Amino acid sequence: MSDAVPVYDPTDLSYNGTRMSIENLSNVKPVQVFWGEMSACEHFVQIYEDDSAFMDTLLGFIRGGLLAGDAAVVIATAPHLKLLEERLKSSPMDMDLFRAEDQYIALDAEKTLAKFMVNGWPDDNLFYTTINKILLRAKGASGRKVRAFGEMVALLWAQGHHGATVQLEHQWHDLCRTESFSLFCAYPRAGFKQNATESIAQVCAAHSRVMPA
Repeated sequence: MSDAVPVYDPTDLSYNGTRMSIENLSNVKPVQVFWGEMSACEHFVQIYEDDSAFMDTLLGFIRGGLLAGDAAVVIATAPHLKLLEERLKSSPMDMDLFRAEDQYIALDAEKTLAKFMVNGWPDDNLFYTTINKILLRAKGASGRKVRAFGEMVALLWAQGHHGATVQLEHQWHDLCRTESFSLFCAYPRAGFKQNATESIAQVCAAHSRVMPA
């Protein structure tokens, strides 16, 4: 399957009811985020300049979910998993208990990505099988609400697989709606080198909300 980036009209970037212009995406106003008011299938993205701002957002997202009784799934790079858990433990929070009860599930992004990539492209069946198993584990017998963070898309983008990245975002978006969980994605701004504004717009168009960095 070709890894070409899908063609988007830069004046009408939309996906599943999301409409954004390049001008709007490059001038997102800071907003107060109330995690408890997110819809069940919110799919949002943050394009961040530095790890500090990103980690603040991720901490608020995951910590807020755990305190509310939700399950949290974090599929991230090893450095970000380490930073997040250090911050969670300093909150303080009993991460050993959350982990033992599968209320907090931390997975390596590169290893998880390898489970459903075929010839540089995310295979539909393998993706849904892989992620649904994780979601089922997180929901548990009580059917907990789930908040998920995924950094696999950022890894794909950094590797130059831009078409595959957009495809994976769409797969996440579809699963988010059918399984009703909140999903947070994040990309480092430095990863958008050529045609940065248009590339960022393509990524953001696959989400329901763009978070300020």
